[in-house]
Amino acid sequence: MSDDIQAQSAIRHVVENWVVYRDSGNWDRFRTVWHEDARMHSTWFRGSAEDFISHAAKSWGKGGVSCHFLGGSAIEIVGNRAIAQTKKRIDSRQTLEGVVCDVVVTGRFYQFFEKRDGRWAIVLHQGIYEKDRADPVDPNAKLTLDPALLAQFPEGYRHLAYGQTKSGFEVMRDLPGLRGASVERLYAAGASFLTGNAAYYE
Repeated sequence: MSDDIQAQSAIRHVVENWVVYRDSGNWDRFRTVWHEDARMHSTWFRGSAEDFISHAAKSWGKGGVSCHFLGGSAIEIVGNRAIAQTKKRIDSRQTLEGVVCDVVVTGRFYQFFEKRDGRWAIVLHQGIYEKDRADPVDPNAKLTLDPALLAQFPEGYRHLAYGQTKSGFEVMRDLPGLRGASVERLYAAGASFLTGNAAYYE
């Protein structure tokens, strides 16, 4: 196998481990997908990977459910650095305005990878949110959302953000979507990272 194919295989393995370990609450193994100084960005969190693990473990302990499903990956490698984009779907169960719903988000993982001491791991994780929806678990239930609150969030994750906000989370309102300035800024940060610059993206 060529070096790039081997690297792509190793990186994809890390991406898949991210999903399985995170969704099963296997926090010790989840730590292995990150480098020590890695950062994590999501709708409700922006900070170190270690702090994210701590918060996610608390949510898990309270019964929180979030299921991630993966599609194909496109991985660009330059030396010991890589950007991995992987199609994803996030399926979470939330109660919206008294109605139990499955909230489904479609998008991509956009992950900054680096090989250190022979090990590929994540330096920075950012989601791209392309579209979402909320489906009542009971098909006979009627779901009525506050249109003003719903409109405060980008189209790609507005139903997810609606439920998280109602649950008391402070949700980011400028995350990357399919198009627009936010995702272009992310792409620019990824390109800069591949040229050897710091993995800085806020």
